[in-house]
Amino acid sequence: MKTIIAAYSQNQSGSFASTQAALRTLLDVRWPSRKDFKACIQLLSVLQWVFSFLLMGIVFLLLLIYLFFTNFWPIPALYLTWLIFDWDTPEKGGRSSAWVREWFIWNHFRDYFPVQLVKTHNLLPSHNYIVGIHPHGILCVGAFCNFVTRSTGFCEKFPGIKPFLATLAGNFRLPVFREYLMSGGLCPVTREAIGHLISMNGTGNAVAIAVGGAAESLTCKPGLITLILKNRKGFVRMALQHGAHLVPAFSFGENDLFQQLVFEEGTCMKSFQNRFQKLLGFAPCFFYGRGFTSVHSRGFLPFPRPITTVIGEPVTVPKIERPSCGIVDTYHAMYVKALLKLFNDHKIKYGLSETDELQIL
Repeated sequence: MKTIIAAYSQNQSGSFASTQAALRTLLDVRWPSRKDFKACIQLLSVLQWVFSFLLMGIVFLLLLIYLFFTNFWPIPALYLTWLIFDWDTPEKGGRSSAWVREWFIWNHFRDYFPVQLVKTHNLLPSHNYIVGIHPHGILCVGAFCNFVTRSTGFCEKFPGIKPFLATLAGNFRLPVFREYLMSGGLCPVTREAIGHLISMNGTGNAVAIAVGGAAESLTCKPGLITLILKNRKGFVRMALQHGAHLVPAFSFGENDLFQQLVFEEGTCMKSFQNRFQKLLGFAPCFFYGRGFTSVHSRGFLPFPRPITTVIGEPVTVPKIERPSCGIVDTYHAMYVKALLKLFNDHKIKYGLSETDELQIL
């Protein structure tokens, strides 16, 4: 009996020691901190944004086509019927949703880079504005965060001003994706859509346009600041026709978010990109960013690098329904001058050197 009791006691002591060792090992494990958890949420917020803009439209298009050949065919049939009646809504002001623009996830999206908005002059609610966003970058992160979401305090810094962001008209032909875009205050970058916002939507509207467009996205890479602007005068003519003031804005750090293969003029790949752009309105960029697991891996997520969008001084524009080419050139030159001043006044403060210059093509 004594032998059995001794063996049992020894077994219990061993089990207790093993449990203590396991607990010590568990306590030694590094659990995710509050900072780690916050970084994970920020990463997921950017991931959903990238997937939404790159895949959402195509996924829902294919899904609706598939449903047409199933027992659920009434769903795409009803949506298509409604789409026919709603087709022109993006050209007539869209359907902006304050609820979508104030989603808490946009705060995490902002903090991932981070993105900040800097005000240098007031914008009066009694006027309408066309805001030129430079540079375009790969995905216009700064423009989206400042003019679509409410995370950087645009409405607080510019009270009475309603921000909108113009993007490719083709995006509004994709089912469901168009509703998502309109809910964020995006509109097609067409004369009809922009003209409606700055002439038939009251005053206090600020429509942001990435002036350089798809052509500029092909030139962006870290350390290179090239703007496609010299012959981009349509936005100036539109501002004159509607009496909307022109506002230059520059997003410092926008070109640092991705690495891109930039092809020289005359090469086969450059010719392919140019033809693709003329055909579909956008150009295929061969770029990469960070991966999901590590900032040192490669993937399609932007690098977490700061973006500072500085809103410059408005260029006062009179209303001239039929401006001559000379008048358009004059106000275009005034806009370029204001943009250069904005860039030179803030470049050192936001990460550039005194010798860095804007190259305008």
